[in-house]
Amino acid sequence: MLLKLLVLLLPLLPQSATADDPRFTFNGFRSANLSLDGVATFTPGGLLALTNGTTQKTGHAFYPSPVHFKNSPAGSAISFSTTFVFGIVHQYPTLSGHGIVFVVAPQRGLPGGLPSHYLGLFNEHNDGKETNRVVAVELDTVYNSELKDLNDNHVGIDINGLKSVEAATASYYVEKTHRFQNLSLISGKAMQVWVEYDGSEKTMEVTIAPIGVEKPSKPLLSLSRDLSPIINQTMYVGFSSSTGPVVTSHYILGWSFKINGEAEPLDLSELPKLPRMASKKTSKFLTVGLPLISLASAITGVVFLLERRRKFAEVVEEWERDYGTHRFKFKDLYIATKGFRDNELLGSGGFGRVYRGVLPTSELEIAVKRVSHESRQGMREFVAEIFSIGRVRHRNLVPLLGYCRRKGELLLVYDYMPNGSLDKYLYDQPKFTLNWQQRFKVIKGVASGLFYLHEEWEQVVIHRDVKASNVLLDGELNGRLGDFGLARLYDHGTGPQTSHVVGTIGYIAPEHTRTGKASTSTDVYAFGAFLLEVASGRRPIEASSMGRGTVLVDWVFSLWRKGEILRAVDANLGGEYVVEQAELVLKLGLLCSHGVRAMRPTMRQVVQYLEGDVGLPELASIDISATELTFSNLEGFSDFALSCQSSMDKGFTGSSSVAESLLSGGR
Repeated sequence: MLLKLLVLLLPLLPQSATADDPRFTFNGFRSANLSLDGVATFTPGGLLALTNGTTQKTGHAFYPSPVHFKNSPAGSAISFSTTFVFGIVHQYPTLSGHGIVFVVAPQRGLPGGLPSHYLGLFNEHNDGKETNRVVAVELDTVYNSELKDLNDNHVGIDINGLKSVEAATASYYVEKTHRFQNLSLISGKAMQVWVEYDGSEKTMEVTIAPIGVEKPSKPLLSLSRDLSPIINQTMYVGFSSSTGPVVTSHYILGWSFKINGEAEPLDLSELPKLPRMASKKTSKFLTVGLPLISLASAITGVVFLLERRRKFAEVVEEWERDYGTHRFKFKDLYIATKGFRDNELLGSGGFGRVYRGVLPTSELEIAVKRVSHESRQGMREFVAEIFSIGRVRHRNLVPLLGYCRRKGELLLVYDYMPNGSLDKYLYDQPKFTLNWQQRFKVIKGVASGLFYLHEEWEQVVIHRDVKASNVLLDGELNGRLGDFGLARLYDHGTGPQTSHVVGTIGYIAPEHTRTGKASTSTDVYAFGAFLLEVASGRRPIEASSMGRGTVLVDWVFSLWRKGEILRAVDANLGGEYVVEQAELVLKLGLLCSHGVRAMRPTMRQVVQYLEGDVGLPELASIDISATELTFSNLEGFSDFALSCQSSMDKGFTGSSSVAESLLSGGR
């Protein structure tokens, strides 16, 4: 009798993954039994929050019991199926980070997994190692060129590392049109994912669609690969997520899993709702206080409001409504920077003064650059360029979040970099200096970012002012190139102290001074000067008491001719550096700073040299002519050196950063 009762009650018991019945279904997580770590938690509304309004954090959620993926240790991987509904909620319209991953792993919790682009899965030491034995499906919302990402909105299949073996832009197949329609992973809307592995056919398929849309007939990804060598007999299944510098929440609304069969469909009507993005609170003064005050107070209030409106007045033309998500209100920026107080000032240069701020609604840390732009001519093209460049996403570039336009002034809004600019760690007896490995990491990062601007983005972006003071360090001391495209933006209007030659003395290529035309090759020249200054801790041009300047590239080249190039390495390193890397950086700096444009490498080649994928050619083998190997004797370089000296004696008017450059030696 008892046995019959158990048989009758068995279907009512919670489904669980066991060796005999490896399946489970969660229509919401109000009473779920999952193993959580990091910042992962269950919300009162029944959501699984992998991250919850956090930055630079990880969150993991795994089914607590192991699942049998093989009948024996040496057997073949069994078929499995899973489906889940997720949502990503963020506090800035076009930014998020970094994504959600469905994981099949040999252990729960993924110890050592780092945030940001590591997605809480791996770290710099184990990423890509076969011993990881991890199969994952990533929903990635940040572009990373080092990981060969397609873009900042893609789905990928990962095996043992974050370089996806198969990837595609997030989209779903529409039966009526017989085409794939794009999805935005950071739309703030719920979406459903299906992951299926066929153990007999050795194929894995991934499908995605908006919630409520039936599973499309064609998968987004299809991978033909036997997972048996990767998967252990028993594995854990779950999710990993991470954030970077942008406040983001990653949610799972429901999850179903099954071995040897199709996962049970989720009951969408039972799933919890995603929270909405935070909205501004309506002023009580306007909604309650104003109708109740006396006539005298009303007059005072009207005067106050008119003055406040004048104070925060800004021009919004009809064509700008196309770029609404990239336009900030001046009032918000004013509050964020505490009225642009001097104690919030981060620095100033040829392009304007930069202030630190915290947005009042999202609490996102930002940097605001105030730039004079009196000309109305080309303003529409200027803003269109900002909109375009605002879509550039790379881990080694400072994101341009948007702009504000008011009374002949432009305010450009960037992501805030907590460790400031690189130059303060190199010059003037810094309190803290970067060690060699940190410098080499910054160098490779900047090279990757510049390569992305030149060749990997949808348009060619010429930076035109690559230098240490334009390289900012994030919380992990990663180098991020800032102000990219800013000089090019000024072509659409009139900027302060600008003319055809834009840049900083010591970084300007010879042909740029003659023609006024910038190119990717002139960026490479500036990057060469950057390489030398990071390795040596010296500015590209250093003034002496005699009124003449020492050109860094000439000095390093003279040491190379003597066979003593390592004497150029920064003495602040105390001899603690990798000889091969230091020699590579210095020689590559000379090659990039070559006076003959055709002899400079591309940024693609530079990245290959720095990664060790290709050997750097010996400078002596570059047979232009015996005399032209001396950089100051190269065609055009002597004219450039004279122009540098002339500018130091008389003042140089062709650079937007001249006054600052001459006072600070190129900072």
